[in-house]
Amino acid sequence: MKISYPVFKSLVALSLGTLGVCMSEFSIMGILPEVAHSLSVSIPDAGHFISAYALGVCVGAPLTVLVARSRPLRSILLALMLVFIAGNTLTALAPNASMMLAARFIAGMPHGAYFGVASIVADKLAGRAFSVLAVSIVVSGATIANLVGVPGATLVTQILSWRVAYGIVAGVGLLVIIGVRAWVPQLPGLKDTGFRGQFRFLKFPAPWLIFLAIVLGNGGMFCWYSYISPFMGKVAGIDSVHMTLVMALAGLGMVLGNMTETNFRRALLISDGSPRIFVSSVYCWIFIALIVV
Repeated sequence: MKISYPVFKSLVALSLGTLGVCMSEFSIMGILPEVAHSLSVSIPDAGHFISAYALGVCVGAPLTVLVARSRPLRSILLALMLVFIAGNTLTALAPNASMMLAARFIAGMPHGAYFGVASIVADKLAGRAFSVLAVSIVVSGATIANLVGVPGATLVTQILSWRVAYGIVAGVGLLVIIGVRAWVPQLPGLKDTGFRGQFRFLKFPAPWLIFLAIVLGNGGMFCWYSYISPFMGKVAGIDSVHMTLVMALAGLGMVLGNMTETNFRRALLISDGSPRIFVSSVYCWIFIALIVV
């Protein structure tokens, strides 16, 4: 058995959405100086645009649970993409920093919710036997965004304008709506366990440990990646015309890192779990060494 062609088309449509949301999030990091100059703010102040997006992610996911937790899944996806299009269109048209902050907040709201709903849809369409593969196809849009989409947005900014780049990102959202309407079947909503029921898992310590690891890991990564363009220009002395290549290399590093960790873990994992501790220790020491360097 294998994933059927109709299901594969549905997964491709969903992966286009993860491509779009990751382009929306990461593209600004390679073009931050251009955005700051255009809106007459300093680069540190322009960093608030990134923070506004992150705040939108934090607000959007629980808000989706509150408002639409029992709605049909395809309808939720379409609604999220409408918000995505609105946020990125406003980003492209923002006349000043205040409007840009609001636009980035709106653009961030569908991010986490889309990943969650798209993964649920992929799981339901593919069935238990191919669930992991289906979700990986959906999430592969993030890989393509880092390898191609974000560097492409940087290149478009250098040739034309960052506003055109975000106009293209908004256009991706329109393609997602077309693809989802055409290829993703209607699916019933999830069983409504109440708003509080969605968060019962938080009474156990394991989720909090995962949250802590994500906060520390992503926090460390975004500290440098958010300002990668000024870092490369002012610290490394790399000309801005080479930022497209820099962003592609950064994306390639993320992809290879994920692949290496996955293969390393699969090769060493045994039943007693001790290799997991070893792998985690190795990665912690590598992380510390990179910080020191």
